Amino acid sequence: QVQLVESGGGLVQAGDSLRLSCAASGRTFSSYCMGWFRQAPGKEREFVARISRYAFNTEDYTDSVKGRFTISRDNTKNMVYLQMNSLKPEDTAVYYCAAGRVGFTSVAGVDSWGEGTLVTVSS
Repeated sequence: QVQLVESGGGLVQAGDSLRLSCAASGRTFSSYCMGWFRQAPGKEREFVARISRYAFNTEDYTDSVKGRFTISRDNTKNMVYLQMNSLKPEDTAVYYCAAGRVGFTSVAGVDSWGEGTLVTVSS
């Protein structure tokens, strides 16, 4: 399994942008599907975005972030990023980096989790 560490969270205003980063350990990083989930207070953890293994770079997003968020990966640096633009107060949550041997859009498909980074969007 890979070890994941997120960074880049913080407090921003509505309409601002933020980029989250996820550093992964392990020499098999490129073989993992990578993604981001988020969990708002009192709510379940939900899928946000994923990017496919290797260099296929197929991306999927939950409907609420399409057109605003972009996921990317750099297999040479074992890094995954989530560029978040036009942030809204409803984007406020703890954001978790996730890795899985197969593609996922739910927590069930995730093999490894980071500890999360808090994003707070004020109105």
